[in-house]
Amino acid sequence: MSYETLLYTVENGIATITLNLPEIRNPLTSRLATELAACIRQADEDDGINAIILTGSGSAFCAGGNLNEFRENIAKSVPELYWEGKESTRLFELGATIRTPLIASVNGPAFGGGCGLVAMCHLAIASDQAKFGTTELRLGLVPFVILPWIRRAVGERKAMEMMLTAEIYSAEKALELGLINRLVPADQLAAETLKLAQTVASYSPLAVELGIEAFRSTEQTELLGSFAQLNTLRLVSFKSKDLLEGATAFLEKRQPRWEGR
Repeated sequence: MSYETLLYTVENGIATITLNLPEIRNPLTSRLATELAACIRQADEDDGINAIILTGSGSAFCAGGNLNEFRENIAKSVPELYWEGKESTRLFELGATIRTPLIASVNGPAFGGGCGLVAMCHLAIASDQAKFGTTELRLGLVPFVILPWIRRAVGERKAMEMMLTAEIYSAEKALELGLINRLVPADQLAAETLKLAQTVASYSPLAVELGIEAFRSTEQTELLGSFAQLNTLRLVSFKSKDLLEGATAFLEKRQPRWEGR
């Protein structure tokens, strides 16, 4: 599948999706949002891919919404805007359903929807030149669709602060907030991201998938109820070929050969 606004490559079981509108700082245009959702689904449905890296071309990761499209929205009807908005909503819904680890490699500014993408990813590593913010209020907007992911990443009080101040944060502050997991010098970002992706991809695909499902499915579950749900998922692991292989390889002092079953 070819894309107009993205670059998509796969190497050694790791897919890299690059937002590729560098001349306008990779904003979430309607086309880019639609293509990005399709591209993530394509990678997620490929059993040969064990990790997905999301990054931006040029100096920015993702500058958020497209201002020209915002201006054009004034002339559109409410139904038109509703159905167009469903596309970007589908993009952010993916964070709750994909089974392949999604890793944000934040090479530059990540504002608005771009900040939401970072929060949606399972892991995030950023350059020391990256900046973050839910800056929508500066334009008279609200970070509607990304708000659930921001809240999950940084917590209730900080999410409210980010929204109401529309402040721009340094990468150091984003690390302190919990919006990103790791911070590295700009010239080391690509190498460190690949290293992180390779680590995640080296484990049993089945176990990683079950881990993501366990994490997401119990986020809003009552504590005691979550144990019953997790115990059910654990049965799949206990009866899997990958667990047998992992235990055998450990005892035989060799690298495991995962089957994802």
